[in-house]
Formats: sequence, structure tokens, C-alpha cells
Amino acid sequence: MCDFNALDDAQKLHYHQILLSAAENFGGKNFFLQLLEAIRESKPHPLIAANREFTIGLGTVKWNKVIFNDKLQLLLKARLNESKQNNLLPGKEDKSYKKVLNLVRTLKPIVFTVRPNSKEYGAGTIFQPFELIDEETTRLNPLFDALFFCSVETVKKVLNYEPKGV
Repeated sequence: MCDFNALDDAQKLHYHQILLSAAENFGGKNFFLQLLEAIRESKPHPLIAANREFTIGLGTVKWNKVIFNDKLQLLLKARLNESKQNNLLPGKEDKSYKKVLNLVRTLKPIVFTVRPNSKEYGAGTIFQPFELIDEETTRLNPLFDALFFCSVETVKKVLNYEPKGV
């Protein structure tokens, strides 16, 4: 999803709807983008926080399981190949297949909760890091990818996308 310009119109619209819904449930596009900027500026990466949460003045992102740095590094490598092969999992003959499969099994049960500080801004969003398409195809959840990995500029493009002919 992070290579937004390479997507077809149906995919662009799909990702636009997912992220727009999440943004509206966090207080709107601006609040959502501020959350993303805060996550990008955070060092070390917020996903490896021992307290399993990331908080800014506008709201909080929480998850239910610690993610260790080695898993984060493997996820960063695996997601680079996802857009090329439309699958987070490498081919079964690839030497990294078992490692990535174990990564998916480890992180799949994690549930992320994104909530604004005030309910008047929205209900928040709950999501998991992956979409399991079938037994051999797994993709990053577009919201997970946008929240923790894609550039803020790309997420702006997705949020502001307008289908052709509208």
C-alpha cells in the first residue's frame, strides 16, 4: 500500500475508505496525521515499547502483546517484498519462509486499539496486523501498515484520494 501510485483505481479506493474511516474514528484527518507524525518521530520504534502503548495528547494506541526488536526487523524486511509478490510470505522454497511464517503466527493474535482522548472525536478503531487471504497468502492490514510504516505523505495521498469520474 505504501507504493500508492502503483495501485489500480479499485485498490486506491479500497485503501482510501479504510484509512478515511479510521481517521474519522480518531477525530478526523488532521488528528490522524498528527498521530502518524508522532509515531514516525518516536525513537525507538513504538512497536517495541515494553508497556505496549503509544500515547500523544490526542489519543492512544495500545496492543496486547510485546513485540521484540528482532520481530520488528524481520517484519520490516518482509514488508518490502509484499508489494512485489502481493504476499507477505515469501515462496516456500525461500530460506526466510519459515522465519516469516513464524513471525505471522506470533504477531497474528495481537489486537491494536486506537482511541482518541475524548469520545466526542470518535469511537476509535480496533484492528489486527495482518489480513489472512488464504493458507498461503497473508498481507499487512492497510491500517497497520499506514499507522506504523508508510510515509506520512503517502497516507495523505490515500486520505485525499478522489476516484476518477467523481
